[in-house]
Amino acid sequence: MYDQLQSIEDRYEELGELLSDPDVISDTKKFMELSKEEANSRETVEVYRRYKEVVTGISETEELLGEKLDAEMQELAKEELSELKTEKEELEERITVLMIPKDPNDDKNIIMEIRGAAGGDEAALFAGDLFEMYQSYAASQGWKFEVMDANITDIGGYKEVTVMISGENVFSKLKYESGAHRVQRIPSTESQGRVHTSTATVVVLPEAEEVELELEDKDIRVDIYHASGAGGQHVNKTASAVRLTHIPTGVVVAMQDQRSQLQNREKAMKVLRTRVFDQIRQESQSEYDANRKSAVGTGDRSERIRTYNFPQNRVTDHRIGLTIQKLDRILSGELSEIVDALIIYDQTAKIEEMQNGN
Repeated sequence: MYDQLQSIEDRYEELGELLSDPDVISDTKKFMELSKEEANSRETVEVYRRYKEVVTGISETEELLGEKLDAEMQELAKEELSELKTEKEELEERITVLMIPKDPNDDKNIIMEIRGAAGGDEAALFAGDLFEMYQSYAASQGWKFEVMDANITDIGGYKEVTVMISGENVFSKLKYESGAHRVQRIPSTESQGRVHTSTATVVVLPEAEEVELELEDKDIRVDIYHASGAGGQHVNKTASAVRLTHIPTGVVVAMQDQRSQLQNREKAMKVLRTRVFDQIRQESQSEYDANRKSAVGTGDRSERIRTYNFPQNRVTDHRIGLTIQKLDRILSGELSEIVDALIIYDQTAKIEEMQNGN
C-alpha cells in the first residue's frame, strides 16, 4: 500500500508541474482533466505526507529516549511519543479509507426516478412522500433539485416523477437509494383502521455527460404531441410534449413538464443519454460483477431496501440492519444518519475485501 502511496505522491508532484505548463494551460479540456486528477489525489497526498512526518518523529523520539535525559525531558519525550503513536494509528485508518478504489461516478449529478408501485393510490401518495423527503434532503445539502417530468394522480400523489439533483458529491450520497421502498400505514380512505403495505421504487442514475456518450441523430426518433395534465385533462394547446426513442436500445423518454418544445427536448435528451448510458453499464458483465460486490446491495432495482412503518414511527434499512425510531424526521429530509451508515458499511466491507486480497 505504501509503495502505491509514494506513486500517488510522485504523480501529484508531476501534475503540479504539468498544470503550470503553457501548452496544458492553453488546452482547456486537458487542463480540466489534470486539475480534477490533482484535486482527487490532494487529500491522500496530504495525509501521506503527514504520516511520513509522524513516522520520522516517532523514530527520532525513540532515539532520544535511548539517551541519558533528566526526568523532566524523559517525561516530555514519552508524552510526545505517545501522542505521535496515537496520531499514526489515526492516519493509518484515514489512509486505508482513502485507498478504497473510488467510484468514478461519485462526484456526478444524478437523475432520480420515483414511481408508485404496488398499492394503487396509496403507493402514489408514498412516492410523493419520498419525493418531498429527497427534495428536503437536497436543500439541506445545498443541492439544486429540478423536476424534469411528473405524472401526478388525481389525489396528488405521483405515478412517476423524474428529477435532476445537481451539486457536490450527489451520487456518492444517494447511490444507495435505488430499490423498492415499502410503507406500512393506515390510508386515509381506510375506515377499519387497518395498516396497509404499499411500495414505491427509486432509481438513481449518475448523469451521463456528452463526452461519455454521444447519441447520433439518426439513432433517435422524435415524436411531438400535445401535453396533458393529471387525469388526462388538456393543459396545452400547442404541441410541446416530446418523446424520444433511442432506436438501438429501445430506451424511450417522454417529457412534457415545460411549456416549450425546446425545453422539453433538452431535458428529454439529458434523461435519454443517462438511461442509455446506464443500460450499457448494466449490460456490461464487469460492471455487473462490481455491483454484486457492493455490500449494501446487488444493484437490483426490485430489491426491497427499506421499510417505513408509520404506526411505530420506525424506519428500517434491511441491507445493513439499521432501525431508527424517527420516521417523521427522516421523511422531513433528515437522511444523513442513514446515508452515513450506508457509506461506512460499504467502506468497511471494501476494506475487508482489500485486506483479504479479493
